[in-house]
Amino acid sequence: MAEALGMIETKGFTAMVEAADAIVAADGGANWLTACGISPDVLVGDMDSVSAELLATLTERNCRIVRYPTHKDETDTELALLEALALGARQITLLGALGGRTDHSLANILLLAMPELRAARVRIFDGISYLSLIHEAATLYGQVGDILSLLPIAGDAEGVATEGLEYPLRQEMLPLGPARGVSNVFVQPVARVSVRRGKLLAVHTPREYAEEADRR
Repeated sequence: MAEALGMIETKGFTAMVEAADAIVAADGGANWLTACGISPDVLVGDMDSVSAELLATLTERNCRIVRYPTHKDETDTELALLEALALGARQITLLGALGGRTDHSLANILLLAMPELRAARVRIFDGISYLSLIHEAATLYGQVGDILSLLPIAGDAEGVATEGLEYPLRQEMLPLGPARGVSNVFVQPVARVSVRRGKLLAVHTPREYAEEADRR
């Protein structure tokens, strides 16, 4: 759980957190959690955004604190993801990863390409869209009218094929740069995407969230 949680809307987030088997907070994410009356199971980071008082409170609540030095190669969000994997997580939803500093947002999206995450189903939810990485093939579940954008993220994506979308792709290329893969639409509750070479960032926006965003 990334530090930007304090800067984004909390609609629906608390329900997702409370339904989780384990809650891993990245540094300042603990501030948002405690403000919502939730204590993380693990707090990871250099603790530059968490007060000593809060650390003491979380320790009393049996939260495990994993402290790292300020000068390190990994971001707190990356360390939190690795901690979730160490706990045996096979499905991870990352909240608060987007909406703050642009460099942090981009870095958090690129974390989806970490080799360590291949064994788990990992997605980012920003309150509007679910982001995930497609390496070879994926089945995505939604509703008719949901929006799905497919963006090449590691060079050109070759041999892209889709099912269940309004604008089908049939073993085609999505080159890095042009926005051809943006705003496809579910025409069935299940969409299937495969890519022969390359990686695709899938951005799935449920219809109701897209309509709400358009009204803002």
